[in-house]
Parts: sequence; structure tokens; C-alpha cells
Amino acid sequence: MTFIKEESEDMKIEETFRVKQEVTEKQTELMPLKEESDMLTDMEEKDQYEKHHDFITGDESFSCSQTGNTSSRKIAQKIGTTSYFACFQCGKSFNQHENLQVHLKLHTGEKSYTYPQCGKQDGKFKVHMRFHTGESPFTCQQCGNIFTQKGSLNRHIRIHIGEKPYTCPQCGKSFDQHGNLKVHMRVHTGESPFTCQQCGKSFSRKGNLNYHMRVHTGESPFTCQQCGISFTVKGSLTRHMRIHTGEKPYTCPQCGESFEQHGNLKVHMRIHTGEKPYTCPQCEKSFDQHWNLKVHMRVHTGEKPYKCTQCGKSFDRHGNFKAHVRVHTGEKPYTCAQCGKSFTQKGHLEVHMRIHTGEKPFICQQCGKSFSRKGILDKHMKIHTGEEEFRSTWTS
Repeated sequence: MTFIKEESEDMKIEETFRVKQEVTEKQTELMPLKEESDMLTDMEEKDQYEKHHDFITGDESFSCSQTGNTSSRKIAQKIGTTSYFACFQCGKSFNQHENLQVHLKLHTGEKSYTYPQCGKQDGKFKVHMRFHTGESPFTCQQCGNIFTQKGSLNRHIRIHIGEKPYTCPQCGKSFDQHGNLKVHMRVHTGESPFTCQQCGKSFSRKGNLNYHMRVHTGESPFTCQQCGISFTVKGSLTRHMRIHTGEKPYTCPQCGESFEQHGNLKVHMRIHTGEKPYTCPQCEKSFDQHWNLKVHMRVHTGEKPYKCTQCGKSFDRHGNFKAHVRVHTGEKPYTCAQCGKSFTQKGHLEVHMRIHTGEKPFICQQCGKSFSRKGILDKHMKIHTGEEEFRSTWTS
């Protein structure tokens, strides 16, 4: 029995030297460990330490083209059915060589995978390669959208279940992704870290800067295949296409009116809620849209940015300016379908149509009399206030 044991130990040492020689020939820096229950010989432990030290120092790096052979390079001693690789720094074990290789980057800070397609270095080899192969193995069971990473699918699922785990500590607004909360916080901090190198304008989002750069480059990469109009942003093209398709995917749950854009539905809902979130800081008048507040502020500033080149008259609203220009051109684009009379403004046509319909939407709250125009109602109200009678007496 003693002879058999000594012969077994000799074979074990011989096998150790054979494995060491194979590792050297293949230029692999790591020797696998046996199970913790088995005792290593001094020589085996020395060999493993030397090889692991070489691995950590980064004598050999695995590139994108090499990694395909990594799984075939599992040089491990089999004990029963177990084969594993252990980290000498923290003791964590792995059943595959490449998993340990990725783990060691936590200690070394190394990014050793180099992708020949793009030159990028990364530790997430399998995930990154999906950008080149187009592989998207994670599919949403509710809408069919596909993703390259499981984490991206998990974040997407929050859209369906309505989960918004990230809440702003200042205003209480919640978000389904941490990145969106991070961007939102810049509303409170005023931070705009992305600056245009050409004009100095700053943005809170990198994507907004990318879109802005197309102002300087003139790039409009998104083109409508039906009418040829091009857009700088894909979302603008998507919204534009609804003009051709007639699609109105956003429906008001209260009155059933549909809209092409979600923003329009959001503004429409304020009719039902009475919300007017935009308040003038000077007169405290409130508005349901930010644009209306912006136009209103010109009452206080006196700004009239739209100037007629023919007569020099200025206007605070583009719509009023556009209607004024028709005085010079003689254009009357709004025509009554019943009598053929034309008008320079749409509002004038709408008032005119009441002659045919008999509609009188302006009602006096004191006597109940109705009028087709607001101006006529205002004049009528002076009868109740006594203003009209006073004026008549004074003028006489």
C-alpha cells in the first residue's frame, strides 16, 4: 500500500510539471485551483501563484478576435466533475476562465477587450458584441420590443406596469429610470453641462446638443418618403407622418377628442381640469400654455417683434402680422361655403358663419339676451351698468 501511495504521489508531481509546461506553451497566465478540500503540494501552489501573478500584471490581453477561443482554453484539473478558477485577491471562484478574467478587472481596473469593429475597449464583451451582430435576445412579452441587455428590458417593463421608483426630492416628480431623474434635477440646479463649441449655447441633455449641432451643419437626416420634407429629429418625422396617415393616437378620456401629438392632448386636458400652470410674474394672469404666457409678456415689455416691411407697422403676435400682410396683398384665403364671401382672417369667417347658422354664443348674464359677437355683448352690458345712459347725457 505504501508503494502504491508513493507511486501515486510521483505521478501527481509529474502531472503537475506536465500541466505547467502546457500552460507555458499556450502563454496562459492562470492555473486553476482544485477543490478546497484537497491539499495542494508546495510545488503546485508555487506554480499557481506564479501564473496568477503574471495574469494580474497584464502580460497577455485578450482581444475581440481572441475571445472566441477562450472557452476552449479552460486548463483545469478535474476532480470528480468539478473544475473552477479562484481569485487570489478575494477568493471568489468561477467555473469558467473568462468569468475570472472579467472579475480580475475589478482589482486591476484593466479594460483588456479590444473590438476590431470599433476600437472600443470594454469588459462586457458579450453585451458589446451585440451592437455589431445585431443580436437582441431579450423580448418584451407585452409589446414585442427587443433589447440587447436584460437590464434594458427590465427598465422598459416599467412603462407597462407604471412603476416609477425614482422620485425627485425637491418637487416629488417620479421617473421610471434613474437617468431621467438625473437629467430632471438640472431643472432645479440650472445645470447645463453640454455646451455648443460654435455658439456657446448650453443644454441639460447631450441629445439636445446633438440636435442643436444640426443647426450649424444644416443636417436633416430624417426625410418623409411621401412629400420629401426633411427633419433634424426622428420624432419630428414621426409626428409629421401622421399628417399623411391621419393617425391621432392620443385620445382625451373625458370628451373623446383625439390628437396627433401627446403635447396637444396634455394641453387640451387643462380645459377639463382648469389648470393654468404658467403665471405672469407682473400681473399674475395665468395661462394654460407657456407660449401664451410668452406672448402675454410683450404687453408689459412692449415688444413687437413682427414688423411689416411695406408700412413699418409692428405686431406682438405672428398671427396678427400674417393677417395684416394680406391688407397689402389683397389675399382672402377664408371663403364662406354658403355665400362665397371671403375674409383675410379665419376668425372673421367664423363670425360671418353665424349669419347663416343663427348661432348667438354670447349671452348676457343679467337679462339673458344673446348676441353673435362679443363686441355687441360688451356694448349691450353698458345698458345695465348705466354707462351708456351717462355718456348720452354728457354728450348732449
